[in-house]
Amino acid sequence: MLNVEPDSLATNASAQRRMRPTFTRLRGGLTLAVAAVATAGLVGAATGSAAAAPAAAAATPAADCLWAGTGHAQGTTVVAGGRAFTCATDQLGAPRWVRGAARGTPSTVANPGARTDPAGTFSAGAQQPGTEYNDYCVGTQLVGGSESVYEVVSDGGAPHWKAAGPIAQWAFPAGTGPVPTTRSASLCLPDPVSWPRN
Repeated sequence: MLNVEPDSLATNASAQRRMRPTFTRLRGGLTLAVAAVATAGLVGAATGSAAAAPAAAAATPAADCLWAGTGHAQGTTVVAGGRAFTCATDQLGAPRWVRGAARGTPSTVANPGARTDPAGTFSAGAQQPGTEYNDYCVGTQLVGGSESVYEVVSDGGAPHWKAAGPIAQWAFPAGTGPVPTTRSASLCLPDPVSWPRN
């Protein structure tokens, strides 16, 4: 009897050696194809999400603008200090008051003055006459906050009051006007640091 097993094993081993590189290339190509599909899916998902974000933002109604703690719908115009202010949004979609032309009509909203932190009370763009809250020192000189009109700004951070012009820009009702400060220059130090310290 002839034993052909060694020959068949040799032939089989030779065939297996020839197939291994092919199988390895096939497996490597398959891995690369799967990775490419996965990457394309992730990029597509990211692009789809990015494209959906503006659509979702456009579908979400903008928040009301605040004036003295009262919300006003987008497009609403109020009069304060002799000027019209219209509720709109900024480039990021946040509520913002846009100052319009001077009007000879009385205020249609409450104007308590810039007497506290504006967060949660006034939206950006709102203006109020200054008060003691806005007092500051320059060296030994006290500058009364009631000498200016203040506007709410955020500058990328928390909203705060910033001088927007002289108090003469604000039209007070007859018989009223800016309230002078009760503070004295004794609070001011002779160094260049302004008070209050921010």
